[in-house]
Amino acid sequence: MCGIAAVWQRDGRPCRSADVLAMRDIQIHRGPDDAGIHIDGPIGLGHRRLSILDLSAAGHQPMSNEDGSIWLVFNGEIYNYIELASTLREHGHIFRSATDSEVILHLYEEEGPRCLQSLNGMFAFVLWDSRTQIMFAARDRIGIKPLYYSITDDLFACASEAKAVLAHPNVPTTVDYQGLADYLFAGSPLAHKTLFEGFDNYRLPTC
Repeated sequence: MCGIAAVWQRDGRPCRSADVLAMRDIQIHRGPDDAGIHIDGPIGLGHRRLSILDLSAAGHQPMSNEDGSIWLVFNGEIYNYIELASTLREHGHIFRSATDSEVILHLYEEEGPRCLQSLNGMFAFVLWDSRTQIMFAARDRIGIKPLYYSITDDLFACASEAKAVLAHPNVPTTVDYQGLADYLFAGSPLAHKTLFEGFDNYRLPTC
């Protein structure tokens, strides 16, 4: 289990490292072994690491590809990463670690968003592609690994836990009354809803 956090200032303002650190470090229980942050203008990525594969510093996240144009924060496990790494090496990709995280980076370089079709596992991750200025976030098909997000006109923020998203000072906390009604009726908000308006835990937007 690791903790991820990502911020995109959609209004173009520089991302504040303090906001990402607050989101990241409220999840220290998910990743006590290591912590990292990457800021690129309006983009911020944070990671708390629980070291399982490749316990060395080579597994540090946020992790980049060879030229630093793509950055990743990842929580989960890719079951077929060894086979994928072998194929990617045949295509000329150079690996600096023995992690399944790095496989996602190189697979995205190779296939773009279609990389999801090749991934077998449980995962939630966020990629920042500075070449195309695209932030790409995804969860496994069943939704084993959590990824909560809030989106407004000015801000997209996501993390492994709802309280981590709420740690960002500009995330609104307006009550979603349908989510509240679901909670009172069923014991939890239903489907993708949470107790907060504009705050989701299942469907990822195109924005």
